[in-house]
Amino acid sequence: MALELVESLGDRIRDGRIASGDKLPTEAAIMAEFGVSRTVVREAISKMQAAGLVETRHGIGTFVVGLGDSAAFRIAPEQLGTLRDVIAVLELRIGIETEAAALAATRRTQRNLEEMRSSLDAFAAALVEGRDAVGPDFQFHLEIARATQNPHFAEFMGTLGAMIIPRARLGAGEDAQEEALRYLRRANGEHENIYDAIVSQDPEAARAAMRTHLANSRERRRRVAQLSGESGAK
Repeated sequence: MALELVESLGDRIRDGRIASGDKLPTEAAIMAEFGVSRTVVREAISKMQAAGLVETRHGIGTFVVGLGDSAAFRIAPEQLGTLRDVIAVLELRIGIETEAAALAATRRTQRNLEEMRSSLDAFAAALVEGRDAVGPDFQFHLEIARATQNPHFAEFMGTLGAMIIPRARLGAGEDAQEEALRYLRRANGEHENIYDAIVSQDPEAARAAMRTHLANSRERRRRVAQLSGESGAK
């Protein structure tokens, strides 16, 4: 049901019935129109966030980001098909997001902090409820880019989209789900360290915390790649 809802709303975005910058209907309105539960609506919105179609602004609503300029730099889904691809993108993110974190520490506003906190709380809630945390994970990184007060950082992150936060490449087998949960808990703690440094307006600590977070993610995937012995492993 959630995928069908994503497809229906996505079609409206693609054909212009819901334009870039427009606010999506409320959860109640979507539930009434499509005859689905609140859980289905929230799952669909999370998937749309992960696809880079929408973003949720705390206390305001969910807005269409738009599909962007087809000629703009972007990383297509097929460019994230292997562990080697994912590691390459993490190297790119390390170069950009470490500096973004440092700038955010010196320039963030109270509203920026509130948005980051909301994303972290949503991430933690998703872990407790066993839901996909990709949406709030990406939102946290996007809010840091916005807190630089340099629009190019946010535009770049928005262009990359939430697909740059992979979840299905951490392992396989009967223990994969438990391993994924352990990974997400570690990531949550790393996010909190980044947030604390930004709150404290400590750019060096923010830079170090972000580098540690992304480098840890890269190293986890390098280990998986070595164990699998397959550069094309997904």
